[in-house]
Amino acid sequence: MLLAGVDASGAGGTDHLLAAVAARLQEEGLSLLGALRVNIPDTGTQFCETTLGLLPHGPDIRITQVLGSGSGACRMDAGAIEDVVGIATARLRDDSCDIVLLNKFGLSEAEGRGFRTLIAEALARDIPVLIGVSNTHRAAFDQFAGGTAKLLPPLEDVVVEWCRWSIAQGRNTAAPG
Repeated sequence: MLLAGVDASGAGGTDHLLAAVAARLQEEGLSLLGALRVNIPDTGTQFCETTLGLLPHGPDIRITQVLGSGSGACRMDAGAIEDVVGIATARLRDDSCDIVLLNKFGLSEAEGRGFRTLIAEALARDIPVLIGVSNTHRAAFDQFAGGTAKLLPPLEDVVVEWCRWSIAQGRNTAAPG
């Protein structure tokens, strides 16, 4: 399966790694689709504010809500997440791409929503998928992947090399025989 997850430690570590990988792949002329976090904070903040940038060139969509300092409710904006998923999925169906990059396999995906359909569609087309995976949702990711996903070390060169290799594998599998 052309699916890999990566988890870099530290606040925003995986987001920074995926952004660097995406930049390198785009510099090489590869076509990317998906969604990555933008405006990644370097330090912890009082609450998690998340904006996803759709690949390859936007738009950026904020997927969290400001609920006030006293709120203990979930700050994720389900409607905004579905907007991002809808745009990314439409792009996958309408445009060709070499690889799909996604910021994370999170709670939505663990519960059967979010980017799961997009991931499955990309894989069915032999398009590789690279996604951030934290320890929190690793078991759900492994279950979704049926144990066939590769977990990559959080090393930029290793991740870029896996992307290149998986793109070549996907092209070979998808090529008419």
